[in-house]
Amino acid sequence: MENGEIKSTECLQETTAAVDGKSDSAPSKKLGIYFMESDNRRMRFGRSYTGGTTPVNIRGKPISDLSKTGGWIAALFIFGNEMAERMAYFGLSVNMVVFMFHIMHRPFTSASNAVNNFLGISQASSVLGGFIADAYLGRYWTIAIFTTIYLAGLIGITLCATMDIFMPNQDKCDRLSLLLGSCEPAKPWQMLYLYAVLYVTGFGAAGIRPCVSSFGADQFDERSKNYQSHLDRFFNFFYLSVTIGAIVAFTFVVYIQMKLGWGYAFGSLALAMGISNMLFFVGTPLYRHRLPGGSPLTRVAQVLVAAFRKKNAPFSSSELIGLYEVPGKHSAIKGSGKIVHTDDFRCLDKAALQVKEDGDDKSPWRLCTVTQVEEVKILIKLIPIPACTIMLSLVLTEYLTLSVQQAYTLNTHLRNWKLPVTCIPVFPGISIFLVLSLYYVVFVPMARRITGHPHGASQLQRVGIGLAVSILSVAWAGTFERYRRNYAIKHGFEYNFLTPMPNLSVYWLLIQYCLIGIAEVFSIVGLLEFLYEEAPDAMRTIGSAYAALAGGLGCFAATILNNIVKSVTGKGEEGQSSWLSQNINTGRFDYFYWLLTVLSAINFLAFLYSAHRYKYRAGQKFEVDEQNATHY
Repeated sequence: MENGEIKSTECLQETTAAVDGKSDSAPSKKLGIYFMESDNRRMRFGRSYTGGTTPVNIRGKPISDLSKTGGWIAALFIFGNEMAERMAYFGLSVNMVVFMFHIMHRPFTSASNAVNNFLGISQASSVLGGFIADAYLGRYWTIAIFTTIYLAGLIGITLCATMDIFMPNQDKCDRLSLLLGSCEPAKPWQMLYLYAVLYVTGFGAAGIRPCVSSFGADQFDERSKNYQSHLDRFFNFFYLSVTIGAIVAFTFVVYIQMKLGWGYAFGSLALAMGISNMLFFVGTPLYRHRLPGGSPLTRVAQVLVAAFRKKNAPFSSSELIGLYEVPGKHSAIKGSGKIVHTDDFRCLDKAALQVKEDGDDKSPWRLCTVTQVEEVKILIKLIPIPACTIMLSLVLTEYLTLSVQQAYTLNTHLRNWKLPVTCIPVFPGISIFLVLSLYYVVFVPMARRITGHPHGASQLQRVGIGLAVSILSVAWAGTFERYRRNYAIKHGFEYNFLTPMPNLSVYWLLIQYCLIGIAEVFSIVGLLEFLYEEAPDAMRTIGSAYAALAGGLGCFAATILNNIVKSVTGKGEEGQSSWLSQNINTGRFDYFYWLLTVLSAINFLAFLYSAHRYKYRAGQKFEVDEQNATHY
């Protein structure tokens, strides 16, 4: 009997009779033969809900004419919201380091760690936003609420950069004073205010980030024959909107800061966010929605508790009734279709094991449906893939902060045009823009000839390509940094780390930036598409939050790694500088980049192992559909 077949009660009785008398001597026997349906708990989840993944309007009613909603027009409004959010995110990630150093008079290392923590919290707490969206509010209302919080935080940051009361005294604080650290430091309450509004902004981003990509993908009809193609293009265009927001942050916002000051720069971010919020609400009549399926954490907890309570129950015995499931096409979970049973993590199957002693007790804390158990299995199986992108996020975080220190020592002139130091991170954005623009014209046709895959490469192959390219990026960064440091010492710039060397161009950094941009395109876009398609229907926002969580953990890991490196390498003989010394010319950033290269290579091997073991859900669904069609 095949794994995915769902048995009726009559068939189950025959099957039970056939296997009656057999013991646990065959523990690897497929549990699909015990898969039964019951309607005892169906109404417990509410009457007349729309099951499966049927799109609904903002009032939760099925949409009668899908042609009037969703599609690319609705997606455009969502792209605009994401573009503004990314513009603010990247505008803060780079400019805030410089703002804390020049205006709040914080050391580079302290400012970098503070910004790393902000980036980490804003991404890691995305799981909270995903939970709220999947459990209670839905993606639309979660985005609507958290964009408003985001806007409030940006307004608070603008006030900090505009009103003198929130800043320390700037008198007698020239470049030399900054170098010596003799400028008047910010008062504790001033830093407290800045951190408060910064983390309010991060909290707002945490609610938006896991929802936007999933909400945008919801606008396309899963039953359409072009669905896969639309989804593939959506995630590429989605990341293109992210890139455009980043490019604007690294150029236009920096230009405003140089010409008009910090208040106008941060104010432009708040203005862009306010406009995008209005456009997002304007598109409300066009959006397709998915019903929240109830608390995913509660469902996970129910599976774990039920499995523990039946940990000693055998899979084959006279007391066995079957694996519990509700009848019909729809599952008992709102917004979710049924999920076929698999033989992974067999210990969790005991949560759905219905035995005679259960009687009429259908409490989900004692007996779960097969779909509910499979949700937990999927969440567990997904973890290794986004976990392998933590290292990429760590590298990206280090680039955002350490590159500013490198750029201060290099010539930023191109003929008569001078590139501001804070514009340096624009180059990964430009490389991402070019790669995405040429992706379907160049990469897909070439890759299709090699792999035979209709989209050029599978989602996991794209993630792997990105991770491999990131290794090349940090290897080059270490090689160039060694050359830059030796050049600085040789030409007398060893202690002038804020003075640019006229004969060494900042454009050498383009190589590492372009490579990391290419890595980001393949890894992050592939990961987002992978998580959306592979996550359970009612947990897709949680699935998307995995990517943001990996990004946040990468930021925290960057801070931890920086502290460890400083602690280990800064000790020894008196006067020895750490690898990450504030004076980059006496530090050893090259050693640090090569350490990242080794860690990235180890991470890549771990990814290859995880990807080799992973089985796509789409393939399983296809096989089951074929089996059921043959059976019936």
